[in-house]
Amino acid sequence: MTRVAGIDCGTNSIRLLVADVDEATGTLVDLDRRMEVVRLGQGVDRTGLIAPEALERTLDATRRYAAICDELGVEHVRFVATSASRDARNRQDFVDGVHRAIGVLPEVVSGEEEAALSFRGATGVLAGAHPGPFLVVDLGGGSTELVLGTTSPVAAWSMDVGCVRMTERHLAGDPPTAAELSAASADVEAALDTASRHVPLGRTATLVGLAGTVTTVTAHALDLDEYDPAAIDGAVLPTDRVLRSCAELVGMTRSKRSRLPYMHPGRVDVIGAGALVWSAVVSRVRSEVARAGGNLRTVVTSEHDILDGIAWSAADVRAARS
Repeated sequence: MTRVAGIDCGTNSIRLLVADVDEATGTLVDLDRRMEVVRLGQGVDRTGLIAPEALERTLDATRRYAAICDELGVEHVRFVATSASRDARNRQDFVDGVHRAIGVLPEVVSGEEEAALSFRGATGVLAGAHPGPFLVVDLGGGSTELVLGTTSPVAAWSMDVGCVRMTERHLAGDPPTAAELSAASADVEAALDTASRHVPLGRTATLVGLAGTVTTVTAHALDLDEYDPAAIDGAVLPTDRVLRSCAELVGMTRSKRSRLPYMHPGRVDVIGAGALVWSAVVSRVRSEVARAGGNLRTVVTSEHDILDGIAWSAADVRAARS
């Protein structure tokens, strides 16, 4: 048994998972799983730089996570950073700050490795419950990863579209105007055109959505009284219901979104763009599957994602050093 910590630092949030990994039985048991919205990617799409205040929010959260790891006796920490830190010209300030805060160097991973980690985290609990191939979609703040495979990835692509990037680039209105939505949709569709040349979307047997946008859309579709991970994890929803929920969230004012009982305050201003991206992905995959002679009737939501994949990989590194 190995006690590890995985940290996923994305464009919108930073998340921690402390877990006990038993390599012999292939099980991962959560000890602590938490998330803070720090908006590291604030303005990165426009300026190419991590803002000082965004960096400080992120480092404050990192110091809190370091204290939790110490308290729980973590043996190995892996800190993975994704889209915002990939894109920023001053990412060395981020790397140095994290190293001082928690004692490990953050790994600014490629979109392809991000996709592989997401696939491992999600499919580790799906095997046997749903048919493959799986198309795992990790919809983040700055990028969206699509990875296809059954037991391991066979094709993957990272698109530079996400809930924060699309909000900052296009959706200033409250609610967004028709012109803003049209411009954002054109961006996402162009990204999907490219992705479909790298990932054969029509081969999808099970579409799996990950991360905060997808889980929030799912909570909305389920009309939950509060955010309930147990109800959300593994939820299987008809594609039409998912698309309807996306449309509702896109069209809401921020004030109305803020009153939804399952809505995290840090997602209020970006969930509309995230729902627009998710709707486009679901629609495109359904069309590609139909073109290939299939019928994608449902979508699966998983609370197990890149964070679980990072924890598994931390255990791998620990084992290799032993």
